[in-house]
Amino acid sequence: MNIDPKITKIIGIGCLVAFVLMGIFTIVAAVTDDEEEDRKEIIEPAEQKADSTKQVVVNKPLEGDPYQELDELIGLESVKEEVRTLANFVRIQKMRADKGLKNPKMSYHLVFTGSPGTGKTTVARIVARIYKDLGILKQGHLVETDRSGLVGKYVGQTAPKTNAICDSALNGVLFIDEAYALTQNSDQDYGDEAISTLLKRMEDDRDKLVVIVAGYPNEMKRFIESNPGLQSRFNKYINFPDYTPQELFDIFKMYLRKNEYTLTPDAAAYLREVLERVVKNKDRNFGNARYVRNVFEKTIEHQANRLSKQKNLDKNDLTEIILDDVKKAFVGQKYVESR
Repeated sequence: MNIDPKITKIIGIGCLVAFVLMGIFTIVAAVTDDEEEDRKEIIEPAEQKADSTKQVVVNKPLEGDPYQELDELIGLESVKEEVRTLANFVRIQKMRADKGLKNPKMSYHLVFTGSPGTGKTTVARIVARIYKDLGILKQGHLVETDRSGLVGKYVGQTAPKTNAICDSALNGVLFIDEAYALTQNSDQDYGDEAISTLLKRMEDDRDKLVVIVAGYPNEMKRFIESNPGLQSRFNKYINFPDYTPQELFDIFKMYLRKNEYTLTPDAAAYLREVLERVVKNKDRNFGNARYVRNVFEKTIEHQANRLSKQKNLDKNDLTEIILDDVKKAFVGQKYVESR
């Protein structure tokens, strides 16, 4: 049977077009699959964060001199001395290594102990940048989290969750607040799995991951002693003392200065008096600098309420904090009344 050459040509062209279209569809399908995988990689970490009561916070390293920032912190003299000593030791050990001298094996992981609001997170950010300056870390950023950021609710969630946070902290510092909460044991608790995963990452990534754990002194002591792996990796403790009344007053003044407010003499005298009382009546949950920040915020709110009833306000009116503003800020605050 003879076939018209024109028909043969048409059939050939049709086959070629079909082949090309099939190739295009294959490529499009592959790209779509890749995009779907990329979308999953973006969505899954976000879903992990949504499970947490505290979001994972990534602090990019700030510009400026971390040693100067350390010196400028209010109070914390013993903490400053510990951090300076650590930095000096690391610096000298690096010099010894450069000269071919032997050095003892050193762990850069730290335990911060102290009450809430005593500057542990602030100092951790500074330490991360000092480690970068010393060449221990390449980036010097700080990733903040707590138990809720590491432990999953169901089987199979904890290890991926902990690994994801460790990945985000590589070449920087992972700061775990209230780390002792990881040892809360129950039938449905996965804190031990988070600790095991963390210890493995600290070993696998020992040259690019530093971990700082923080919390109340007694609880942190029990936490570290609960696991031989924690004991071997965390042997440097820095204790953060509570602030004195004078230091709390200085912190309040720092907030005034940074936000362009002034305090009348009678308001300053009253603030000093009440802070003395507050420190005398405090308990272990006292928030230290956080407490003062809360009082400052309440103070400027009451100033705003007072000024909203006035007209023709000048610059002095807008910046001045008076006695009544401070008195109202302490209404309802804990620790004010004498026991």
